[in-house]
Amino acid sequence: MNTKKRLLVAAAIVLAGASGFALYQLGLSRGRQHATTDGVAIPPPAEKKVLYWHDPMMPAARFDKPGPSPFMDMQLVPVYADSAESNDAGGTVSISPRMQQNLGVRLAQVTRGKLGDTVSAVGSVAYNEADVALVQARSNGFLEKLLVRTPLETVHKGQVLAQLYVPDWVAAQEEFFTVRKMSPDMPGMLDGARQRMRLAGMNDAQIALVESGGKVHARMDITAPSSGVVTELIAREGMTVSNGAALFRINGLDQVWINAEIAENDISKIASGTKVEARTAALSGQVFKGKVSLLLPEINPVTRTLKARITLANPGRQLVPGMFATVSLMPRESSEVLLIPSEALIQTGTRSVVILADGGGKFHPVDVIAGASSNGQSAILQGLEAGQSVVASGQFLIDSESSLKGGFKRMSEPPPTSPTPAKTTSTMPEVSAIHQAHGKIEEISKDEIIISHDPVASLKWGAMTMGFAPPKKGLAADIVVGSVVDFEFSLAGEGHYQISKMRKIDMAAGGKR
Repeated sequence: MNTKKRLLVAAAIVLAGASGFALYQLGLSRGRQHATTDGVAIPPPAEKKVLYWHDPMMPAARFDKPGPSPFMDMQLVPVYADSAESNDAGGTVSISPRMQQNLGVRLAQVTRGKLGDTVSAVGSVAYNEADVALVQARSNGFLEKLLVRTPLETVHKGQVLAQLYVPDWVAAQEEFFTVRKMSPDMPGMLDGARQRMRLAGMNDAQIALVESGGKVHARMDITAPSSGVVTELIAREGMTVSNGAALFRINGLDQVWINAEIAENDISKIASGTKVEARTAALSGQVFKGKVSLLLPEINPVTRTLKARITLANPGRQLVPGMFATVSLMPRESSEVLLIPSEALIQTGTRSVVILADGGGKFHPVDVIAGASSNGQSAILQGLEAGQSVVASGQFLIDSESSLKGGFKRMSEPPPTSPTPAKTTSTMPEVSAIHQAHGKIEEISKDEIIISHDPVASLKWGAMTMGFAPPKKGLAADIVVGSVVDFEFSLAGEGHYQISKMRKIDMAAGGKR
């Protein structure tokens, strides 16, 4: 009896342990299926949606079913709806906030406003060539005394420049005194004598001096006709001068020119009469105001600039020729346009592109039509809307310039039609091999022809839709989208095939397909 009791107790203990373990496993299983957080059931993770399958080495070709790749000896890889590759395929690039910070990505908002059309340029001060006085000898004589002896001396109007002895003047003056003494009541005779003094080269002031003095003046003073700087000094003391000989050249300084170099892309904003403000380093804090008097009709082939002649008042004659100056030209006020920082605009040579921020760390390129640029801002005529955000810096740090352009090209490529891959493994064909196929043209562009073709036995390909480079000689005129064709092609490069011959099939005559 004691032995039986002990066996019964042991059996009961074993049964209870087995039941407890079974209940524990059941509870654990149900807990996995119905895990809760604060009493709310957490649903099991949803299965990711597959958009298509592709070969990572040939991402442009897409397939609607899994299987071996027709290009490489490998299986096709699925692309899911929320993956980065699917975003790339849709023209969008996703960049994490941390990566944005590392790359220095900075955003700027598209705003509407008036483009600051102020054009900045540099130039140098020059003499105003419209304010020039040339002093000449009015008759033959001898320069006995020179009072202004060096070039670039400043002179004032009426200042004596030289003393000239003119024998012809002496004879004319003596004749005048003789006529006045013999015929004082004959005005006509006196006027004739005055006229002979004028013909000898005397001016009215000199004639008046002779009349008032009552004696012959053998030596006459040559005076400055205007104030300025003696830029040319031809006269020398003791020299013999002839009638019409140049003695002095005087340039005025009440007004000066600034010859400013205007960039070629700013020429359309500038015209004669445009207001100008000039500043110089030598006269810090002073602003000289003037206007454009002339745009010289010649472009410098080296600097690609056009010279604008600016006329400025020169109070106190502070501006001197040769002085360096910066000028701000202010054209007429412009209308409101969309504005972005000029640094956000990518010029590829054939198009203008900006990187548009979609939010959530997603970006995509947008083609725009850009207008004028000024003061670090560019006008956008088409392609953007006010309030959008564009990448102002960091777009060139995503990769090198070449890889960035390649990324743009991949993002802008339209997706090919999804074909069904062959069910057999493929091998890489030889470059020299020529293959024949039959298919229907789905799309024609300048650089690619999309064809839905039948299986290609020589490559062990199944039926699919893919792109081919067009024939080098071009397509026949009767081959259009929808045409059924027979064609030959070969491998032109890694993963790229080019058509060598193509012939249209007449379906009405009983052709295939």
